Amino acid sequence: MATMPHTSSAGQPLAGVGQGARTRAERLAAALDERIRGLAPGEPVGTLESLRAETGLAYATVSEAVRLLRDRGVLEIRPGRGGGLFAADRGPVVRLRHTLLSVADEPGTVADAIELREHLEELIDLGAARHRTGRDVDDLRRLLRELRVAPGWDGFMRANWALHERIAAISPNAMARAVYVGTLGHLGATSARLADDRREAYRAARYQVHADLVEAIADGDEAAVRAAVSAHRTPAP
Repeated sequence: MATMPHTSSAGQPLAGVGQGARTRAERLAAALDERIRGLAPGEPVGTLESLRAETGLAYATVSEAVRLLRDRGVLEIRPGRGGGLFAADRGPVVRLRHTLLSVADEPGTVADAIELREHLEELIDLGAARHRTGRDVDDLRRLLRELRVAPGWDGFMRANWALHERIAAISPNAMARAVYVGTLGHLGATSARLADDRREAYRAARYQVHADLVEAIADGDEAAVRAAVSAHRTPAP
């Protein structure tokens, strides 16, 4: 990876892009988030190409960072002529989600985030089962396939997060979505402590749980959704 300095369009460095335990995409997303906070809704942030040139990071890394910020409601992507990346309007739901993400990054709060997420899981998943469309189901099955073939442990956990974010996007309860998405990812951080020789068994078991959940949502089968949620809470083997 290039070692050029990481600077913003205002000449300020994109702090933390090259340091810390998070993935490069997560570090870039955090640095961009800091930049976007100082912009008004609709102000340009750049393009994928300009960010790649600015940071020296791979296109896939920049794309993942942009996806993270888009899914959190921080960044708006506009296609076509005059398009690019723009600061989104941070309404109260987006601000709440950002606050929860920030709090959950503090030491000692992972268990709290997991507990809160588990209390919301059934509400979110039942909402998805009641309001899913054919396009939603297609997306969930695609993300499930990506979960099955995700390379490595970190890839599996990121695919897991993406699937749950997409399920949450179907739920009509905006406030519950914000809280739920704000807690995502921290179960993955805890699960990553499993010994290497246990990860394959864990991965196979968790894939099946998610496959059952996706099909229950696709069928609109609320009893099956509740059963899948119960299985999802079961500790790793």
